[in-house]
Amino acid sequence: MQSFKSASILRRLLQNSRLVSHSRSFCIVSTNALVDESQSTVGRLLKLYKNWEDDPDIRFVVLKGSGKAFSAGGDIVTIYNLLKQGNLQDCKDFCWTINNLVYVVGTLLKPHVALLNGITMGGGAGISIPGTFRVATEKTVFATPETLIGYHPDAGASFYLSHLPGYLGEYLALTGDKINGAEMISCGLATHYLHSAKLPLIEEQLGKLMTDDPSVIERSLENCGEIVHPDPTSVLHRIETLNKCFSHDTVEEIIDALESEAAKKQDAWCVSTLRKLQETAPLSLKVSLRSIREGRHQTLDQCLIREYRMSVQAFSGQITNDFCEGVRARLVDRDFAPKWDPPSLDKVTDDMVDQYFSRLTAFEPELELPTQQREAFT
Repeated sequence: MQSFKSASILRRLLQNSRLVSHSRSFCIVSTNALVDESQSTVGRLLKLYKNWEDDPDIRFVVLKGSGKAFSAGGDIVTIYNLLKQGNLQDCKDFCWTINNLVYVVGTLLKPHVALLNGITMGGGAGISIPGTFRVATEKTVFATPETLIGYHPDAGASFYLSHLPGYLGEYLALTGDKINGAEMISCGLATHYLHSAKLPLIEEQLGKLMTDDPSVIERSLENCGEIVHPDPTSVLHRIETLNKCFSHDTVEEIIDALESEAAKKQDAWCVSTLRKLQETAPLSLKVSLRSIREGRHQTLDQCLIREYRMSVQAFSGQITNDFCEGVRARLVDRDFAPKWDPPSLDKVTDDMVDQYFSRLTAFEPELELPTQQREAFT
C-alpha cells in the first residue's frame, strides 16, 4: 500500500474532469462546476489537501501537471468572463479559495513535491513554490506576467518573489520576464532539476516510498537530479546591473537608472528591459513594486491577505478597468493594444496606489486563513 498521491493541475487549474489519482486505490474525482470549473477544481483541491493532511496513511503529496503545462494561468480568462457578466462575487470566491489553498500548501505538515514540467504561471505557481520541493525540467518556463494584463502578481507571489536574491523579484514582477528551469534552480525558485524524460522514473520511485521524512524524499529526488547552470545570456548573469537599477524606491527611478545604464554602456539588456516596462500597465507597475517591497517584511499569510484586498480592488473596477482591458487585449481579442487608465506613470496618483492596499469596507470580509492552526513562514 503506497502513500503517494498525485494531483493533476491542468492548463486552467484544471480544464478536464480528472482531478486527482490515488496510487493506493486509484480513484477518479470529476468536477462538474455549474458556474466556473476553475473555482470548483480549486475548492476540491483545498478539501483534498486538508483530508490528506489528516490521513495517517498519506505520508506526502506529489503535484504535477497534465499535458504540456503545469499551469498556464487560464483561470484569468474565466475571471474576465465573470466580470463581464457582472459576477464579481464568484471572482472574490475564487480568490478566497486559491489563497487558502496556497496557505495550506505553504504550511502543509507533510512533505510536498511539485513536478514543474512546462509552463508554470499564475495560481499553479502559487500552490507549488511555497511547498517543500519544486522539481524543474528543461521544459519549465516560469513567469509572473500579471502587469502585462493590468494586474499584479498574486497567489503568494509577493512573498516568494520578495525572497529571491537581490532585486530579482522586483524585476520579474514588473517586467513579466520568463525564466527557465536552470534559472529557477539558481535563484531558489526550484529545489531540483532533472530531464523531463526522467519524470516517469522519479514518479515510480516516489510511489514506492513509505515515509514522511523530507530527507528520504530529497535523496530520491537527488538520485535522478542533474547539475545545471544558467545560459550565458541569462538575466542572472546581469544581477549586478539588475540590482543597481531595480533597488530604487520608485518605478520612475528604476526607469531612469535603466536609461542611464543603457546610454552609458550601450547595454542591450537595459534597452530590452525598458521596452518590457513600456508594455505594462503604469498603475500595475507602481502597485506591484509596492507589493513586492511590502512582501519583504511580511509572512506568507500577511502577503496573501494583502493580495486578496488588491485583487478585489482590481476586479471591482473602482480604481481602473485595467485588468479587463489587459485580458481583452492579450488573451481575448489579442490585438495587443491595451488602452491603460491611467495611460502613463505621471498620471498615477498616490491615492490610486494606496487604495489598492487599503482595508476593504466594513461590509466586505477580509480574507480568513487558518493561522491559529498552522504557522505561516516568515
